[in-house]
Amino acid sequence: MNRRHFLQCLALLGLSSRALPGCSGRSAGLYDLPEFGNATLLHFTDCHAQLLPVYFREPAVNIGVGKNRGRPPYLTGQQFLDFYGFKPGSAEAYAFTHLGFAEAASVYGKMGGFAHLSTLIKQIRQSRGYENTLLLDGGDNWQGSATALWTKGQDMLEASNLLGVDIMTGHWEFTYGSRQVLDNIARFRGEFIAQNITLTEEAQFAGDTETDALFKPYVIKAFKQGRVAVIGQAFPYTPIANPMRLTPDWQFGIQEQRLQQTIDHIKTSHEADVIVLLSHNGTPVDLKLASRVSGLDVILGGHTHDALPKPIPVKSAGGTTWVTNAGSHGKFLAVLDLDIEPGRLRELRYRLLPVFSNLLAPDQDMQALIETIRQPYLKQLQRPLAVTDELLYRRDTFNGTFDQLILDAQLAVNDAQIALSPGFRWGASLLPGQTITFEDVMNQTAITYPETYVRTMTGRELKAVMEDVADNLFNKDPYYQQGGDMVRVGGMAFVCDPEAEFGRRISRMRLSNGDSFEADKPYKVAGWASVRQVDTGRPIWDVVADYLLDRKTVRV
Repeated sequence: MNRRHFLQCLALLGLSSRALPGCSGRSAGLYDLPEFGNATLLHFTDCHAQLLPVYFREPAVNIGVGKNRGRPPYLTGQQFLDFYGFKPGSAEAYAFTHLGFAEAASVYGKMGGFAHLSTLIKQIRQSRGYENTLLLDGGDNWQGSATALWTKGQDMLEASNLLGVDIMTGHWEFTYGSRQVLDNIARFRGEFIAQNITLTEEAQFAGDTETDALFKPYVIKAFKQGRVAVIGQAFPYTPIANPMRLTPDWQFGIQEQRLQQTIDHIKTSHEADVIVLLSHNGTPVDLKLASRVSGLDVILGGHTHDALPKPIPVKSAGGTTWVTNAGSHGKFLAVLDLDIEPGRLRELRYRLLPVFSNLLAPDQDMQALIETIRQPYLKQLQRPLAVTDELLYRRDTFNGTFDQLILDAQLAVNDAQIALSPGFRWGASLLPGQTITFEDVMNQTAITYPETYVRTMTGRELKAVMEDVADNLFNKDPYYQQGGDMVRVGGMAFVCDPEAEFGRRISRMRLSNGDSFEADKPYKVAGWASVRQVDTGRPIWDVVADYLLDRKTVRV
């Protein structure tokens, strides 16, 4: 769809008013941002290496437990629209919910893309003044696409440098291995910060270093009328959620006490008037952390891919901390305007802007870089595999249609009874009728440990795995939640009670053919992306590609 058609659709829906950057004509005023305060922080996170615009369907099911049930970030669909005051059928409804997604996508088009994001960032920085803005990346930037995997994240480094990222922290970046991470950071023109990563005692002793710190814990940005400290909080569970063998000499964790000491140091030394945490904890962890740590003004969050239109206020002994999360896949840009006076944050204004590629003309320099990055790989990326008859998506607490496709491929290609697939939250969506290319498969599977496996597991062992993942999702203490969705299971049905205690959430397990599921019976199980074991099977993308080529049309 061209922009003229898009603007006509907006007008038919009753959306009108101000001119948008990079657009001719009138539109919805989504990017009309009155100036406020004296400093502006721009924040995006979890783009997962998506240089091009994408479709990305937000979840229909996102279950919270205990006191978090039915509260942000666990709102979806109409409940989300009602809470934030968005109209059904609006541009915001398309951006923030799953409702009528395929139909709305035909009206509003793809979202994100670094060339379009660059246009929006430049427009805001020009209006606010470059000296009054700071661009922050919350991590999960270098991973999630074929070109990122094949270049070990260096395609995203080039794009981030051109975008003008000032500060970033990380998570999936670490899956390239510690040596590659340090090499990449040396090429990054901004600052990589993480107060919660340290050397192990053995590594510190072997290196004969006086400090266990690996990265700067924070940086200070001096604006014309105030100073902002940005503290880095990398994903605390990296050695659990990803293979420990990739960063064997590094320790992670929430490091609550260390964070408080850093905040206290900044305050007592009067280094900054405002303190911001650039976090990859995930929203539930950030909400708990904000209630326990004193002195944080704002948490700019990531990891759980929660697109929160408004920050959540959290009270602590030190006052109020505003907790945000800026979605994923380049779909959104958060704009945080700060009114700073000596020694404190007086007031703030926050907007989470959907990045509509139909409304933002691509920045030509960024577009040229993206084309240069992709050119050597185009033939392989664009290889057609099949056509989908239905919407393929990943996000939902228990399953997604693209996840089911990956499961079906493993069951068929490996002749297995049961298949497992990680509950990753990244991966672009495809509309009915779209051709599935090899690039689309890589957008769901591009990791550094993609090997498949086939193992014999007893029913008891399989249930234990599922109970363990369910506890990661539904433990009532957010500090025990690691942020993904439920492990995807093919060839078997089950019931999950999120509110039950550990070991009692999974029940009524039965094979898809109707056979009962027995605790002591062995089953042939296929899977991929093992965290604790090095596997030697074919990469998952080859398994899925073979499956698609054999079927031509996808119905899951």
